[in-house]
Amino acid sequence: MQVDSVVRTRTLSAVILSIFTLLSFSGCHRAPSADVVATVNGKEIMRADLEKIYKANLDQNQPEPSAEQANILRLNALKSMIDDEILQQRAATLNLSASDEDVNAKLTEIKAPYTQEEFDRQLKQRGLSLDDLKRQIRRGLTQTKLVNKEIESKINISDTEITDYYNSHKSEFNLIEPQYHVAQIVVTGNPPQQGAAQPTRHVANEAEAKKEIQSIRSRVDTGEDFGTLASQFSENPSLAPNGGDMGFIPESQLKTDSDVFSSINMLKPGQVTQPLPVTDPSGPGHKLMGYAIYKLFSREAAGQRELKDPRVQQSIRQSLRERKTQLLQNAYYEMLHDDAKVKNYFAEQILKQGAQ
Repeated sequence: MQVDSVVRTRTLSAVILSIFTLLSFSGCHRAPSADVVATVNGKEIMRADLEKIYKANLDQNQPEPSAEQANILRLNALKSMIDDEILQQRAATLNLSASDEDVNAKLTEIKAPYTQEEFDRQLKQRGLSLDDLKRQIRRGLTQTKLVNKEIESKINISDTEITDYYNSHKSEFNLIEPQYHVAQIVVTGNPPQQGAAQPTRHVANEAEAKKEIQSIRSRVDTGEDFGTLASQFSENPSLAPNGGDMGFIPESQLKTDSDVFSSINMLKPGQVTQPLPVTDPSGPGHKLMGYAIYKLFSREAAGQRELKDPRVQQSIRQSLRERKTQLLQNAYYEMLHDDAKVKNYFAEQILKQGAQ
């Protein structure tokens, strides 16, 4: 009887423990409030923040998207927000978060071409408060600091790699036509935007774009560095981080825009064009996308460029660095994502609605 009592006691204890474990497990995965669209390592991403990013990326000159299209845009925006949150948390653990001084300095750069009234009006058009913009700036600067620390600082391009690349791609440095080394600053006159899920091409606010590019052109005239201004103000996301540098452009390619070619061809190395309109060649009627100024660094005559040319070495070094950066960055982001605990409630909601 005593043995039976012990067995019953142990069995009851096991049942209680099992029930407690199940309840605990269920409690850990209970659905959040409707205001939460995702969690990253327990950190909530709020629906209101997703809506701000979604609305900021809408092109106000295009028709309202359908419900399905809108949710596709939201899913894409949320994926970027999740990826960004993973990076922000990693940066915090490494004490790499941007400081208030960093944020205020960047904010000053963004506001420079505008009066306070213009700046406030443009923020309002995007549905952003000043705190929203500061938050986006902080996250963007933090991400840059993380990439510089974890990736850029660890990349080294050796002279042997440069030589091997040149020998394998020598024909690429045999110019069959003249080339122009050019940099660009382009603006649309639309509101400043930092940290958006995806860059969006908007029809230009022509009056604001003209005023902004003329202001930047005046600063170049007073001696400010073109590359620094491009990094601060150019709205071309692929060129701005490199000071607007477009690299070497074949003459035939430049001639596809006769006004740009004519203006650049009149320059001496180191000079800058007057503001020129930028149109969308893929759209109907070549609609205006903004205004740009171009700086000519050099003209290169046709012929073989040798490895001993410092410009050849710099071009190869930059190309190899960009390749390594992209590879390591993709691998690094995947590693961080694999280690993170992510729950996308908005995606679950979409699936459930679609299955009904």
